[in-house]
Amino acid sequence: MTISRRLVVGFALTLPLFAAACTATYRNHGYIPPEEQLSLIEVGRTNQSDLEGLVGRPSAAGVLTGAAWYYVGSRWEYFGAREPREIERQVVAVSFTENGTVSNVERFGLEHGRVVALSRRVTDGGVRSSGLLRQLLGNIGRVQAGELLGD
Repeated sequence: MTISRRLVVGFALTLPLFAAACTATYRNHGYIPPEEQLSLIEVGRTNQSDLEGLVGRPSAAGVLTGAAWYYVGSRWEYFGAREPREIERQVVAVSFTENGTVSNVERFGLEHGRVVALSRRVTDGGVRSSGLLRQLLGNIGRVQAGELLGD
Protein backbone atom coordinates (compact mmCIF):
# COMPACT_ATOMS: atom_id res chain seq x y z
CA MET A 1 0.00 0.00 0.00
CA THR A 2 1.40 3.38 -0.94
CA ILE A 3 1.84 6.24 1.49
CA SER A 4 -0.86 8.36 -0.18
CA ARG A 5 -3.32 5.49 0.00
CA ARG A 6 -2.53 4.98 3.72
CA LEU A 7 -3.14 8.66 4.36
CA VAL A 8 -6.50 8.52 2.59
CA VAL A 9 -7.55 5.42 4.55
CA GLY A 10 -6.33 6.94 7.82
CA PHE A 11 -8.16 10.17 7.10
CA ALA A 12 -11.35 8.27 6.20
CA LEU A 13 -11.18 6.36 9.50
CA THR A 14 -10.53 9.41 11.70
CA LEU A 15 -13.01 11.77 10.02
CA PRO A 16 -16.05 10.20 11.77
CA LEU A 17 -14.29 10.60 15.14
CA PHE A 18 -13.79 14.33 14.54
CA ALA A 19 -17.39 14.70 13.36
CA ALA A 20 -18.68 12.91 16.48
CA ALA A 21 -16.64 15.20 18.74
CA CYS A 22 -18.36 18.22 17.18
CA THR A 23 -21.87 16.94 17.86
CA ALA A 24 -23.78 18.25 20.86
CA THR A 25 -25.18 15.73 23.32
CA TYR A 26 -27.97 16.41 25.79
CA ARG A 27 -28.65 15.00 29.24
CA ASN A 28 -31.72 15.35 31.42
CA HIS A 29 -31.34 15.58 35.18
CA GLY A 30 -34.11 15.36 37.76
CA TYR A 31 -37.79 14.62 37.27
CA ILE A 32 -40.74 16.78 36.29
CA PRO A 33 -44.12 15.01 36.25
CA PRO A 34 -45.83 15.21 32.85
CA GLU A 35 -48.75 17.61 32.46
CA GLU A 36 -51.18 14.65 32.25
CA GLN A 37 -50.20 13.57 35.77
CA LEU A 38 -50.26 17.13 37.15
CA SER A 39 -53.79 17.61 35.81
CA LEU A 40 -54.93 14.75 38.09
CA ILE A 41 -54.04 16.84 41.17
CA GLU A 42 -57.15 18.56 42.54
CA VAL A 43 -56.28 21.66 44.54
CA GLY A 44 -58.12 21.55 47.86
CA ARG A 45 -58.89 17.81 47.58
CA THR A 46 -55.71 15.84 46.90
CA ASN A 47 -53.57 15.08 49.96
CA GLN A 48 -49.89 14.15 50.29
CA SER A 49 -50.43 10.39 50.27
CA ASP A 50 -52.64 10.66 47.16
CA LEU A 51 -50.01 12.84 45.47
CA GLU A 52 -47.31 10.26 46.07
CA GLY A 53 -49.42 7.70 44.20
CA LEU A 54 -50.28 10.12 41.36
CA VAL A 55 -46.88 11.63 40.51
CA GLY A 56 -44.33 10.06 42.89
CA ARG A 57 -42.14 11.50 45.61
CA PRO A 58 -40.15 14.63 44.83
CA SER A 59 -36.41 15.13 44.83
CA ALA A 60 -36.75 17.97 47.37
CA ALA A 61 -39.19 19.07 50.05
CA GLY A 62 -39.85 22.39 51.76
CA VAL A 63 -37.90 23.69 54.72
CA LEU A 64 -40.88 23.11 57.00
CA THR A 65 -41.94 19.48 57.24
CA GLY A 66 -44.57 18.83 54.61
CA ALA A 67 -44.88 22.52 53.61
CA ALA A 68 -44.21 21.88 49.92
CA TRP A 69 -42.78 19.35 47.50
CA TYR A 70 -40.46 20.43 44.68
CA TYR A 71 -39.93 18.51 41.46
CA VAL A 72 -36.85 19.84 39.69
CA GLY A 73 -35.69 18.97 36.19
CA SER A 74 -33.03 20.43 33.95
CA ARG A 75 -31.58 19.79 30.51
CA TRP A 76 -27.84 20.16 29.89
CA GLU A 77 -25.95 20.55 26.62
CA TYR A 78 -22.51 18.97 26.25
CA PHE A 79 -20.50 20.10 23.25
CA GLY A 80 -16.94 18.92 22.66
CA ALA A 81 -14.47 20.14 25.28
CA ARG A 82 -16.66 23.07 26.37
CA GLU A 83 -18.06 23.21 29.87
CA PRO A 84 -21.62 21.78 30.06
CA ARG A 85 -24.35 24.42 29.76
CA GLU A 86 -27.81 24.28 31.33
CA ILE A 87 -30.29 25.10 28.59
CA GLU A 88 -33.57 24.52 30.42
CA ARG A 89 -34.75 24.23 34.03
CA GLN A 90 -38.23 23.70 35.40
CA VAL A 91 -39.50 23.48 38.96
CA VAL A 92 -42.94 22.24 39.94
CA ALA A 93 -43.85 23.37 43.47
CA VAL A 94 -46.78 21.67 45.21
CA SER A 95 -47.74 23.44 48.46
CA PHE A 96 -49.81 21.90 51.23
CA THR A 97 -52.11 23.21 53.96
CA GLU A 98 -51.42 22.32 57.59
CA ASN A 99 -53.64 19.22 57.30
CA GLY A 100 -51.70 17.95 54.24
CA THR A 101 -54.13 18.94 51.46
CA VAL A 102 -52.73 20.45 48.24
CA SER A 103 -53.19 24.23 48.34
CA ASN A 104 -51.17 25.27 45.30
CA VAL A 105 -49.48 23.80 42.21
CA GLU A 106 -46.99 26.09 40.46
CA ARG A 107 -44.62 25.53 37.55
CA PHE A 108 -41.55 27.75 37.22
CA GLY A 109 -38.94 28.05 34.50
CA LEU A 110 -35.56 29.74 34.38
CA GLU A 111 -35.22 32.13 31.47
CA HIS A 112 -32.26 34.49 31.15
CA GLY A 113 -31.41 33.96 34.83
CA ARG A 114 -34.86 35.03 36.03
CA VAL A 115 -37.52 32.83 37.62
CA VAL A 116 -40.68 32.83 35.50
CA ALA A 117 -44.04 31.41 36.61
CA LEU A 118 -45.19 29.13 33.78
CA SER A 119 -48.47 27.97 35.35
CA ARG A 120 -50.24 28.28 38.67
CA ARG A 121 -53.28 26.63 40.27
CA VAL A 122 -54.24 28.01 43.68
CA THR A 123 -57.12 27.53 46.10
CA ASP A 124 -59.48 30.51 46.36
CA GLY A 125 -58.88 31.42 49.99
CA GLY A 126 -55.69 32.19 51.87
CA VAL A 127 -53.36 32.77 48.94
CA ARG A 128 -49.92 33.87 50.12
CA SER A 129 -48.31 36.78 48.30
CA SER A 130 -45.08 34.93 47.54
CA GLY A 131 -44.15 31.29 47.86
CA LEU A 132 -41.15 29.81 49.59
CA LEU A 133 -39.35 29.10 46.31
CA ARG A 134 -39.80 32.70 45.13
CA GLN A 135 -38.49 34.00 48.47
CA LEU A 136 -35.44 31.76 48.39
CA LEU A 137 -34.54 32.56 44.78
CA GLY A 138 -35.37 36.25 45.26
CA ASN A 139 -32.75 36.63 48.00
CA ILE A 140 -29.88 35.68 45.71
CA GLY A 141 -27.76 38.77 45.18
CA ARG A 142 -29.44 40.85 47.91
CA VAL A 143 -27.00 39.91 50.65
CA GLN A 144 -23.89 42.11 50.91
CA ALA A 145 -20.61 40.78 52.35
CA GLY A 146 -20.58 43.59 54.93
CA GLU A 147 -23.93 42.45 56.29
CA LEU A 148 -22.58 38.95 56.87
CA LEU A 149 -19.45 40.24 58.62
CA GLY A 150 -21.34 42.73 60.78
CA ASP A 151 -19.76 45.84 59.26
